[in-house]
Amino acid sequence: MSEDGKRPERDKKPRSAGSSRPSGNSRSSGERTSKSRPSAGGARKPKTTRGGDRNFDSRDKYENGDKKPFNKKPSNKKPYIRPETAEDKTKSFIQRRRLEKISKEVHKDTIRLNKYIANSGICSRREADELIAQGLVEVNGKVVTEMGYQVQKTDRVVFDSQNITPEKPVYVLLNKPKGYISTTKDEKARKTVMDLTANASPYRIFPVGRLDRQTTGVILLTNDGHITKKLTHPSFAMRKIYHVVLDRKLTNDDMKLIGEGIRLEEGVAEVDSISFIEGKPKNEVGIEIHIGWNRVVRRIFQKLGYEVEGLDRVMFAGLTKKNIKRGHWRILTEQEVNNLKML
Repeated sequence: MSEDGKRPERDKKPRSAGSSRPSGNSRSSGERTSKSRPSAGGARKPKTTRGGDRNFDSRDKYENGDKKPFNKKPSNKKPYIRPETAEDKTKSFIQRRRLEKISKEVHKDTIRLNKYIANSGICSRREADELIAQGLVEVNGKVVTEMGYQVQKTDRVVFDSQNITPEKPVYVLLNKPKGYISTTKDEKARKTVMDLTANASPYRIFPVGRLDRQTTGVILLTNDGHITKKLTHPSFAMRKIYHVVLDRKLTNDDMKLIGEGIRLEEGVAEVDSISFIEGKPKNEVGIEIHIGWNRVVRRIFQKLGYEVEGLDRVMFAGLTKKNIKRGHWRILTEQEVNNLKML
């Protein structure tokens, strides 16, 4: 400190503009310059990273195909391809399991006699054992009383003077679309409901009743002759409900006439009930009938001067098309089959 109380100023070197004070661990500007600039006549060194001398500018390699980005190890697993077959229409696991169970039984060469009888739909296996023990069953013309007797599918089994078929009853419910006829085959090579249910059963099934080509809705197919006869015979008067779309509004007077009965060629077409559909225009009605005359619903409205533009059967013998898409089918549950047998 000087005598006047001021500290002596240290010699300071002038700092050039743009320069900054180097940190303690930094290299001198000369070193940085010498390393960053290429030497005369030398090639430019690639940029390095913290991990070493690896060059991340690998765009040339990507373009040349030497290196693929995000390359994963090849997997031996084959991609799952959903088969586009008619079997896909049965989405329920329970439905598929029932169909597999039926398919396995078809390929057996022999079958126990009591199961053979039970599969025909006559009775249960336990009741079939009682019929066999009583000597009421014949195989190829001979009475069989042996329990566990094995029969072949080509054998002729007779009970109560009637031949028995070994097929297990199958019941398929179809939501029929337009353009299909309700027969097993057609001479004009038109599409039939059998085309839609080709994989529904290993046995040959038949439609119960008929829906004309332009009518949509629920239809049952089965190989159970007893149920078929029961559901189609006029004496059982099976209920059917249709959704009808007309070309114009139905008047109250005409609705009353239909409710009282319209006379057709076969006689008076009795209608159980008819009403407008809630939330729908007046040209859409619901009609319930039990008669099975050919095209009876269309002829009822045509008699009064109406044209049916759309006809959909929404219920048949207590069975509905709920949760079945148009053109799809499902197998009936045991409870539904029991309900049909109790009708």
